Amino acid sequence: MTQTRGLANQLVGAGCDGLVLSGTTGESPTTTDTEKTALVRAVAEAVGGRAHIVAGVGSASTRHTAALARAAEGAGADGLLVVTPYYSRPPQAAVEAHFRAVTDATGLPVMLYDIPGRTGTRIGTDTLLRLAEHPRIVAVKDCAYDLLGSTKVISRTGLAYYSGCEELNLPLYAVGGAGYVSTVANVAPRQLRAVLDAYDLPDPAEAARLNRLNLPLVELMMASGLPGTVTAKALLDAVGLPAGPVREPLQPAGREAVDGLRAAYGELLDAWDLPVGSR
Repeated sequence: MTQTRGLANQLVGAGCDGLVLSGTTGESPTTTDTEKTALVRAVAEAVGGRAHIVAGVGSASTRHTAALARAAEGAGADGLLVVTPYYSRPPQAAVEAHFRAVTDATGLPVMLYDIPGRTGTRIGTDTLLRLAEHPRIVAVKDCAYDLLGSTKVISRTGLAYYSGCEELNLPLYAVGGAGYVSTVANVAPRQLRAVLDAYDLPDPAEAARLNRLNLPLVELMMASGLPGTVTAKALLDAVGLPAGPVREPLQPAGREAVDGLRAAYGELLDAWDLPVGSR
């Protein structure tokens, strides 16, 4: 876990005020329950008190998810990320019951994860409005690609909305979002944060300019046909930061993809006038 602690410290030092562990990019489908708990404990020891630690505990089973939630709480997590149960495509009443049961399994705040492109099931607007009444359901990681629906929920609830799709970080923030949970931020945390910091100044024109600088790397990492896990680990390794190999069934990026990622990363640093490694 030495590399894990090192990367956690790197990210917090570069401006990340929270770390999400065992999300999709964190290879939650291929890590064991024991590994997930050990990961939370290691990161809590490394950066606890300096950043919020949110543990991904979602699974296709309510009972299993609740067990993972309790283990994460015991290991030092500050909050939980709970994805919609996948593959079985439960109806909305079952989705709501699942989230309530998992939330009630611990005393931790919960971020719901709405990503129907992967799970096959959307968290409906009415379901979100009802779940927002639960005192410990406090946030949403939004990968639904429905800015209108997200804006409606933001306007009618106190849920903190975090973009899970980098191309929507700025648009969602502009309509009341709280921030983002990002794959690209693993390699370019300062650059992604600077966009929202500029918007807060307020300087929306500068935020838009900085956002445009980031887009080539965002597109290459997230829309090139390779999973974000593969591109993030490839680029971290290419710039000398701890990442480790991907687990099967994923395969490592090929040389052409790695070269393209390294070039896009270098161009981003040049645009920001930063030396390689400064991130």
